[in-house]
Amino acid sequence: MKPHMSYLQKHPSITRSRVSNFVNDNYQWKDVNIQAVLYDVKASGEPHVQLKVWSAPGQERPTFEHAVKQEFRPAKVGQMFGPSWTTHWFQVHVSIPAQFVGKPVQFLFDSSSEAMVWSAEGEPIMGLTGGNGGERHVDYALTACATANEPERMFYVEIACNGLFGNGDYHEHPQDRDIYYRLNSAELAAPNPDAWALYHDMEVIVDMAKELPQDSPRSWQALTAANDIVNIFEHADPTSINKARSVSDAFFAATSNPASHQVYAIGNCHIDTAWLWPFAETRRKTARSWSTQLNLMDSFEEYRFTASQAQQFEWLKEDYPSLFKRIQGKAKTGQFVPIGGTWVEMDCNIPSGESLARQFLLGQRFYKQHFGQTCDVFWLPDTFGYSSQLPQIVRLAGAKYFFTQKLSWNNINKFPNTTFWWTGLDGSSVLTHMAPSETYSAQCRPGELINGVKKHKDVAYSNESLYLFGNGDGGGGPLRSMLERLRRMANVDGLPRVKQSHPREFYEHVEKTTRELVAWKGELYFELHRGTYTSQSNNKLWNRQSEFLLRDAELLCTVASFGSEDSEFEYPAEELTRLWKLVCLNQFHDVVPGSAINMVYRDSDKMYKDIISSANRIRKEALANVCRSVAGTDLTSSQGLTVVNTTGWMRSDIVAIPAFTYANIFSDTSPVQIRASDSAVLVPVTNVAGFGLHSVSAETCLVHAPKHPVHVLKTDKDTYLLENRFVSVTFNASGHIISFYDKTEGRELVPKDAAANVFELYDDVPLYWDAWDIEIYSLEKYQTLKSAVVLIVEEGPLVASISVRVPISDGSVLTQTISLSEHSPRLDFDCSVDWHENRKCLKVSFTWDIYSDVATYETQFGVVQRPTHRNTTWDMAKFEVCGHKFADLSEFGYGVALLNDCKYGFSTLGNSMSMSLLRAPKAPDEHSDMGHHSFRYAIYPHTGTFSESNVVQEAYQFNVPLLELPITIPPQISSLRKRPFFSVSGARNVVLDTVKRAEDEKTSYIVRLYEAYGGHARALLTSRLPFSSVCKVNLLEEPMDGPGIERLDHSTALKVPFKPFEVVSLLFTL
Repeated sequence: MKPHMSYLQKHPSITRSRVSNFVNDNYQWKDVNIQAVLYDVKASGEPHVQLKVWSAPGQERPTFEHAVKQEFRPAKVGQMFGPSWTTHWFQVHVSIPAQFVGKPVQFLFDSSSEAMVWSAEGEPIMGLTGGNGGERHVDYALTACATANEPERMFYVEIACNGLFGNGDYHEHPQDRDIYYRLNSAELAAPNPDAWALYHDMEVIVDMAKELPQDSPRSWQALTAANDIVNIFEHADPTSINKARSVSDAFFAATSNPASHQVYAIGNCHIDTAWLWPFAETRRKTARSWSTQLNLMDSFEEYRFTASQAQQFEWLKEDYPSLFKRIQGKAKTGQFVPIGGTWVEMDCNIPSGESLARQFLLGQRFYKQHFGQTCDVFWLPDTFGYSSQLPQIVRLAGAKYFFTQKLSWNNINKFPNTTFWWTGLDGSSVLTHMAPSETYSAQCRPGELINGVKKHKDVAYSNESLYLFGNGDGGGGPLRSMLERLRRMANVDGLPRVKQSHPREFYEHVEKTTRELVAWKGELYFELHRGTYTSQSNNKLWNRQSEFLLRDAELLCTVASFGSEDSEFEYPAEELTRLWKLVCLNQFHDVVPGSAINMVYRDSDKMYKDIISSANRIRKEALANVCRSVAGTDLTSSQGLTVVNTTGWMRSDIVAIPAFTYANIFSDTSPVQIRASDSAVLVPVTNVAGFGLHSVSAETCLVHAPKHPVHVLKTDKDTYLLENRFVSVTFNASGHIISFYDKTEGRELVPKDAAANVFELYDDVPLYWDAWDIEIYSLEKYQTLKSAVVLIVEEGPLVASISVRVPISDGSVLTQTISLSEHSPRLDFDCSVDWHENRKCLKVSFTWDIYSDVATYETQFGVVQRPTHRNTTWDMAKFEVCGHKFADLSEFGYGVALLNDCKYGFSTLGNSMSMSLLRAPKAPDEHSDMGHHSFRYAIYPHTGTFSESNVVQEAYQFNVPLLELPITIPPQISSLRKRPFFSVSGARNVVLDTVKRAEDEKTSYIVRLYEAYGGHARALLTSRLPFSSVCKVNLLEEPMDGPGIERLDHSTALKVPFKPFEVVSLLFTL
């Protein structure tokens, strides 16, 4: 027996602690463990390092050219710089001393914040991340081997006074508070390459000993090797390092089984386009992160790195053109992989179908233009749920693979698949993979690979997986240490095999080698972050308004450009593209969901103001041009009113004309009704053709009651009645609907002792993610708001209204005007709220005498049905779901739809529907939703089931008002010139959603339609705009195969076939 035998097998936990301490940067042992020999020599202070600094004023982020012209002052280590979000430029002079000769030399600069190293000539070199976190990266290589005659070097370091994750812990402090950052180090260092190699060896071996099954032979081998290395190492004896490395070399010589799991690794630095930092800082984060990765590619030829979000590439091209060219070069070699295909990594709940289409159109066109190819992998690792229409949209955008991992965060049910076919509403499928490592920011540790194999749910069908590594969210990306560890783990016994590759290689291998995979049909509902359907209400309102404004603007611009042979209207393609880019930018998955800091929303407010102003101007100019083209006269010399319907079906409505405008047009005609709130004149407009114009004559406005006037009255029971020929609605003194009676069908919609339009205030304190989450237990604690003041404000005959004022708390109040018009059963609610709450959620609920196991919610280009019960945990998890313009509850023969103009959070349990209106989270934006809000919703009863209704059309009308222009279309104008620009007939389930000029062909235009209810159709599409040919195209406007488009003889009409929920885009060419 050896006299000093360790009996390692008898005390493995002690040995594991021993070898861990050998590696750790622990102040107690770092003078005797491996940390003691990582650097041979260091030098700091003058004359070796001289620092000067210039601090930019305010929160300016000046260019290199501007900064270097300023007056710099002396600076030193230990100084504090700030406050938060400021920028400071350091001029650095270094002189390498003689003791560094023959050694590699690094400059270690730790500003406790993010920084960028610039050459004296103005080239961005690499990013730095200070502080003591796992993202720490403070070394800038000056030379691989110092000589005796090293020249003095001068360069610059631009520091940003924010960390990789913003400005401190956002759960505890607001992000706009003032923090100062300490300059911890600015020194020269000579790393010991052999010591660093041993350090990386030990990182892998020690982790294998810890993470492999404790009773496995390979775990014991790893522990034994690590223990032997510690025994051999002597910090005072440099020769002991290579002796110790011979042990690690022998350990790594045992290779992996060829049949073991294959991991396809790809570096990334997922950069949130805005989150805990503003958009402007993201522009610098991309440069800092990606320049660092370019340098690593030069050192590791096997390294593959991917980056998504075309917007970030465009910013880099604008701000750092030389860096962008370097990326283009590395893209050609295959090391830098642009991926994703979208403008940003967008939210997939809130944006409209057309917005998702534009994400791909903008993104794929950018990649094609600047990198020579589009992306076939839709890359979205971090967003809060995935719409059931995404598979079709992805395929129509030229991609066929999908990657994410976010469903691993589900807090009720574990998603059952890893590699599978995801099938959408229309039947389209994409090969989908969710990284079993359950992260996009893996650190290249053996435990991650081991656990990834354990968590792979489809390993029976596919023995391979993707592995994303690198620091993310705030950028940074992979570190040199990660790549060193990955090299050692590439082919070592005990771990899955690892290769770095383009993600496409993984997907193609799965396609070729997998015989069968399971399929998942429908939405990928995320069982967390349900509060993002509601947070930052105004941001969601402006998103919806922007989407519809751009829809109208593009439609009218197309008609103005192509509507007549002599049109001189110039389609504003460049400006419309700019606006769409802004809309898509703000649909990033931490902006429109409401989970960013306050600074982001102040920037977003400005962008939406720009979008809405410009889109309104464009729409107005195009509308005037269209009307001028039809009327054949100068608008300024015409007196009258023309109404334009930009929806695709005939509609009647009541338009409100400002009193001044009305007096100018109809000076001799008394109005039928003047609105009390603003003295606007209400004018009935009937039977306006879809995509058509309608002239309003003076006779329309004559003083006479409509045939079936609407009226309002207060009863002696302290209730209020709104009634027209379709419905009668009774309200109690709290403003609750206690009766909603359909006069046509003879049906009462509100059950006995129930009510609708009931406001409920819920406690809204989630477990952790404040702005993100509404938790299921919040449903247990709420109060019904019953106190109200009800007044009659409009008495008809066109519109009757009551006003309801509801105190919410001492600091908050809601006022709504509830209106019923003479021409429709739809009941409208126009709400104004002053909101000053702390972690509360305001909902409005409706209980109907309707019973169904499912409710129907609008999604992008279609609808999704979800259970109204809680039978299973999967049903229960959907206690709050996303919908767009409507939610509908229908049984055989009848239903009720809840329409809205900017709300997305819904719930239906049994026969009770609710809509979330406002939240009051305090992090990361401490001012989230505080202040004034305006929004609208409506109740729309209908006969038949949802599929037999016109709810889709009514929801469009609620969001798309008729447009008015003070011009008369003379009666002598031919009916040919007045006929609709487009018409869709023979298929009421088909919606014409988008009309725009083609991207690359100025003589072509695009018409996009979709089947909205879930059935086959054969629609007859007619265009008044000229065309000589038409073909079916994808979202990138490229011709595609499929059922033919049949043009009727001697006609401009086309027969267009549709599958259920199919999106069809047509390219018309002059």
